[in-house]
Amino acid sequence: MKKSYKIEVDCAACAMKMEEAAKKVAGVKDAGVAFMTQKMSVDFEEGVDVAAVMAEVRKQCKKVESDCEIFL
Repeated sequence: MKKSYKIEVDCAACAMKMEEAAKKVAGVKDAGVAFMTQKMSVDFEEGVDVAAVMAEVRKQCKKVESDCEIFL
């Protein structure tokens, strides 16, 4: 299942860090962050709890870019 989320990030390099962090979270098959449109797309593995996975994605993204925001 693939979902898209509105994000708030200040620079393209920060967006890239967020994308890399999201891809490492268990339950995420693939992720992409578009800095220009301020969107994050996440492709989830089958049968995962999307809310729990996104909570972990948000946590990991905050570690690499503390002032970023993902609107769930």
